[in-house]
Amino acid sequence: MPSFHLLVTPAIAAAVFIPAAMLMSLARFEESRAAAPVVAAMHPEPAPIGVAASSDTAVFAGGCFWGVEAVFEHLKGVSSATSGYAGGSAPSPSYDQVSSGATGHAEAVQVVYDPAQISYDQLLQIFFAVAHDPTQLNRQGPDVGTQYRSAVFYRNTAQRQATESYIAKIRRARLYRDAIVTEVAPLRAFSAAEAYHQDYLLRHPTQPYIVVNDAPKLEHLRRQFPALYHERGVS
Repeated sequence: MPSFHLLVTPAIAAAVFIPAAMLMSLARFEESRAAAPVVAAMHPEPAPIGVAASSDTAVFAGGCFWGVEAVFEHLKGVSSATSGYAGGSAPSPSYDQVSSGATGHAEAVQVVYDPAQISYDQLLQIFFAVAHDPTQLNRQGPDVGTQYRSAVFYRNTAQRQATESYIAKIRRARLYRDAIVTEVAPLRAFSAAEAYHQDYLLRHPTQPYIVVNDAPKLEHLRRQFPALYHERGVS
């Protein structure tokens, strides 16, 4: 998200900004959904059966991490979702460095989950069907730049194969009008973002950017995947 999203919007400016921005954003949202009308009706991936309780980690990038983090935070079986940076060169990048596009990082979210409660394939389905639009190259909605690219950063061969298999499946099903541009790359490192980025949607639910771009994702998750959805408050 551009740096101005972090500012407190005056009430008068918000009154003008929200309706216009919402119309544009909802138009983009509806266009992306119209491009893939079958995605919403896609059968949910099967829940894990006979898997021992444990803890695993997955890392996804799909535009501004505020909304992606919020989507995964509202999934049963996910114990934490942390906004941060992955896929770049600097060892401990700052938000300003990543926003410049010079480090090669993407805004990403590290998801810690219990494979006995939610599978990696289920996480992939939520990532592709709810958290972002995988057909937008180096952007997501109003945010433009390589730091907003679509990417799955795999931790091991199993995650790489599962990701490639899932992308192949939705390509075969022709669920999207446009080509899927999601990068599948090994996870070299993940750096947590600054504290003010964590739980941003939960802490700022009425912020205009959140209202327009991210709140609809949670509603989509709640309606299309009710078995996986759970409410979450600020910790």
